[in-house]
Amino acid sequence: MEKQLVQEGTTVAPQSYKITVTATGPYLIFGQPPLKQLFIMPDERGNSWTYRAGKAFSTEHEPTALCRCGASKNKPYCDGAHASHDWDPALTAPVEALLDEAETIDGPRITLTDNEKYCAFARFCDARGRVWNLAEVDDPQAREDVIREANHCLAGRLSAWDQQTGKPFEPQWPISLGLIEDPAIRSSAGIFVIGGIPISTQEGKTYEVRNRVALCRCGQSSRKPFCDGTHASFKWKDGLGGTPNGEEF
Repeated sequence: MEKQLVQEGTTVAPQSYKITVTATGPYLIFGQPPLKQLFIMPDERGNSWTYRAGKAFSTEHEPTALCRCGASKNKPYCDGAHASHDWDPALTAPVEALLDEAETIDGPRITLTDNEKYCAFARFCDARGRVWNLAEVDDPQAREDVIREANHCLAGRLSAWDQQTGKPFEPQWPISLGLIEDPAIRSSAGIFVIGGIPISTQEGKTYEVRNRVALCRCGQSSRKPFCDGTHASFKWKDGLGGTPNGEEF
């Protein structure tokens, strides 16, 4: 049996939690993790700054089937539309450690790693200035800004690392799933998988377990099952409505 890849800084969720990506259809969710909308909220300058919860959805059914083709009329749930929808369900992302191909930026106060292949276009990396530039600034506030911007990267493309301990700064958010809504670009986005939930193919291949993962739900990513930001190019909308009136993080 192959050893499971686990990214440093990730605590693997309890065994009851898992996601199976079916070969030609939905995501199957096990363990009944909380599922709710998460709106990307701007700061006073219009930059992506935080997430605020919206409408909650049930995962009581075991497993819960979530749409990944983008065409269900019962979103976020699968209604079988994938069988007739014009999309390519092929899982093209390799099973690899994200950090294997990440660029490392060693600044005077903090280290930043970046694997741009995992970008989901949430744009938190520009909140207080471009995170790559901030990492090279010798200033305590710049260091804190790097940590915040990296930690809000929903796909885990960016990670900030403590230079003294060599450990990543990872947000300790509860195990949950978020249906990302991005009002600033008038688009819905991927599924934010939080808290080290293992994601496997129907054939049993398990992707690296990570604390922050973005799964495609528009059906058009070129790196399935992961989100690659394609939703932004054609303003994909899930039609769920809802308002950002819940907790913020």
